[in-house]
This record gives sequence, C-alpha cells and structure tokens, in this order.
Amino acid sequence: MSKYSELAKIPVFSIKDVEELTNNTKTAYSFLGRKIKKGEIKKIRQNIYSWVNPTTGQIAASNYQIACAITSSAYISHHSALTYYGLANQVYYEIYVSSETRFREFMFEATLFRYVASKLNKGIINAKNTTGVRITNLERTVIDSIKDIEKISGIEEFMSSLEIIHYLNEDKLKLYLDGYNLQFLYQKTGFLLNHYKKELQISDSFIEYCKSKMGKSTRYLLTYDFAESYYNSAWQLIIPKDLFETTKLGEDNFV
Repeated sequence: MSKYSELAKIPVFSIKDVEELTNNTKTAYSFLGRKIKKGEIKKIRQNIYSWVNPTTGQIAASNYQIACAITSSAYISHHSALTYYGLANQVYYEIYVSSETRFREFMFEATLFRYVASKLNKGIINAKNTTGVRITNLERTVIDSIKDIEKISGIEEFMSSLEIIHYLNEDKLKLYLDGYNLQFLYQKTGFLLNHYKKELQISDSFIEYCKSKMGKSTRYLLTYDFAESYYNSAWQLIIPKDLFETTKLGEDNFV
C-alpha cells in the first residue's frame, strides 16, 4: 500500500482524495472499508475521514481541521477563532464554522460543530503552521463577534478577549465594517473599542469614523433584559449599567 503513503500525511480526507490515488471508485471504497474495519481510519461524518494513531487511539485530525473539511468554503470564526488564537477564557465544546454552503450541525466525540452563515468573503486566512485550517483573521474575528455578540459566546466572554488583545489594524477593521455596512455594527464597534482604545492602540480618527457611519437611531447594545441601564448620548446606545466595572457614567442619563 505504498501508494497510500501520501494519503497518510493528510490529517483529514475525503473519498475523492482516495479515488485520486486509485483511479477507481470501487477500489477507493474497498480500501476505506478495510481500514475502518481494522480501526486504522475513522469515519467522522459523511465523506470526512481521518487516520487513527495506533499508539493513542486518537484521530490525526484536530477539531479545527475537521471543521474546515465540512464544506469547500468552511472556515473557523467567532469564539472558535478567538480560542484558536489563545484569546478565549472559556473552553467551549463546540466549534463555530462559517460556510457559504449550509450543513447540518453534528456531534463528533463530544464536540458540536455549529453552522454559521458566511456573509462576507474577506479576512479569511490559512492558519500558519497548521494544515487545512482556514480561519478569520483577528480583526475580522472581532467584527464578527460584535455583530453576533448575543448569538455566540456573549459579551462578557468577548470583553475578556478584548482585554488581552494588544493591537488591532484599523484599516482591516474598516474594511470588514464597510463590507457588512450595518449602522448598528459601526455603533457598537465604536463604543466597545473606544473603551479599550489604549490597549488596542485604536486612534481617535477610527472612533470618529465609526460615529460618522452609525446613523441617528438609538439602539440597545444588548437586546436581552438587564436590571438597570443608562443612555450613552455619544453613541446613542442604551447600555447595561454594570457592563464595565470602571465605567464613568458622567452626564449619562439612567432610563
């Protein structure tokens, strides 16, 4: 089986990869069947396979590699991207997978692979030193996290991540903000990043740019109920009172 030596270097593969080696669909399925029966290959889901390490009994593919093999356009995003970059405080047993093609969520070895509709094709990179992982870059991850802050991870976890980021590229942030072109996103991004402006090395001009794009509507930073809130006139946002422990309300009015 020396002709399969190249396949052994691929942590996650499909039937097509095997067919390219055998030039025969029947032979490819036969090969997979034998290897699965022997416990040398494990089927992760339809058309996704990985080799099994005989020493540990664990598959060669990581959860991130599995996620990116689900569809041809799949990539890691949101909280899962923050986790990959070492910026998440909580470990979630789920992977957020953005994709242009919808797929059914599924469990594999206690990890849930969750579908997120891909709405932007910018800011997606190949992860360094990791085969087969596509992921949003840091700036795109931040914008996506703010955009979907109540759907994925939550604001407390996201702010914990912001506290340990040392720099964000403003040009990239603008590129993704403009790509989505949502007034509420400029509004919420400007408010949140302004609070961490010094830590993230964000300029006043970027904050003013967000303000110029946010429109005139008053919005809630979060839509779920909270005990007490205040109105931030600069950002036209209604904000939970205890969102920042060190927030100075100044002339803001309670509602």
